[in-house]
Amino acid sequence: MSSNSPLEGIRVLEFGHMVMGPSCGMILADLGAEVIKIEPQGKGDKTRYLGSFGAGFHAMFNRNKKSLAVDIKSDEGKELIFELVKSVDVVTENFREGTLDRAGIGYNELKKQNPGLIYCSMKGFLSGPYENRAALDEVVQMMGGLAYMTGPEGKPSRAGASVNDIMGGMFGVIGILAAVHQKQITGEGSIVKSGLFENCALLMATHIASYEISGLPSKSLFTRDTQPWPVYDLFWTRSKNQIFVGLVTDGQWYKFCDEFKLDDLKTDATLQTNEDRVAARDRILPRLEDLFSSMNADTVTKRLDLVGCPFAPVAKPEDLLDDKHLNAGSGFVDIELRPGLMGKLPKIPIEYNGKRLELRIQPPHVGEHSRELITSMGHDDSFVDELKAKGIVSEELP
Repeated sequence: MSSNSPLEGIRVLEFGHMVMGPSCGMILADLGAEVIKIEPQGKGDKTRYLGSFGAGFHAMFNRNKKSLAVDIKSDEGKELIFELVKSVDVVTENFREGTLDRAGIGYNELKKQNPGLIYCSMKGFLSGPYENRAALDEVVQMMGGLAYMTGPEGKPSRAGASVNDIMGGMFGVIGILAAVHQKQITGEGSIVKSGLFENCALLMATHIASYEISGLPSKSLFTRDTQPWPVYDLFWTRSKNQIFVGLVTDGQWYKFCDEFKLDDLKTDATLQTNEDRVAARDRILPRLEDLFSSMNADTVTKRLDLVGCPFAPVAKPEDLLDDKHLNAGSGFVDIELRPGLMGKLPKIPIEYNGKRLELRIQPPHVGEHSRELITSMGHDDSFVDELKAKGIVSEELP
């Protein structure tokens, strides 16, 4: 086993689309599992052809996977799935409830082929009144309170990334790894399920707790009077850049006052505790707005670094491509974004034995590994050619 491939030896069959399921498979694959992505015969996964903010879905979430493109509605296609599932440890899927059952390859059918199977379903909702509803990240952000907390009052806003989809995939991974451990002890497989809505509810847990403690209704984080700290805000600099600054401890407050020569604020008897300063935000913030607007962003950044407080220039996603920390820390992997177009994308945020996890397989072409996988089950090349001629499988080579 490679010292930096902790899941080497684990084999996963993925029926995934969009973000939630493929992100789960991507994490498992980055960690060293052999992940086999089942794609529709012909054009393959629809995310290959998305535009706008979905243009990067396939490249981001399908690296380190193998592709088998097969018509699962055909008898021959189902038989390939039944053969393949005998050799895997895990099956993952994130289609609507009942989709794979109707295709004849749901959990009950697959378990007949592999009684110790670990089966992970990622859905919009866990068991309950909503379990058969269709869901998107936007749907659960709206109904789960995240959009309310993110946008300005009266204008709930979707978070700018698929946070529930990706975290739902992560919780799928957590459940799978727990099931793998349990199987080592009991010898039995498990059904694991993660849900978008429940994921969003967990993200909102601290706001729920705050309401239960205080009895006060939640306010959007856009609202300045919701902050539990005196400084936790965005400021403009002279160079027309925005920067977030947070002063969340007494030590940070005093160091900040020293660095920026705010002796009067430091010694003010009415600003000696966090509670004092929160009550005086209307007095403190205009002072800091004037201070930062008189300085360029580089100067502010360097001086805040000396203070040791949380701060961040406001960046666009593409700005991360030039981020010195990510580039120095091997934070990117070189990826074929589309055929013939190379770029770089972030690695999963894990160091293993002091190293970041590396790319083993570029995002596959449609059915790129169909022949390899089918012949590995004991069939010869002529059998694969026959399936291709019948339109049962596809094989697109780089």
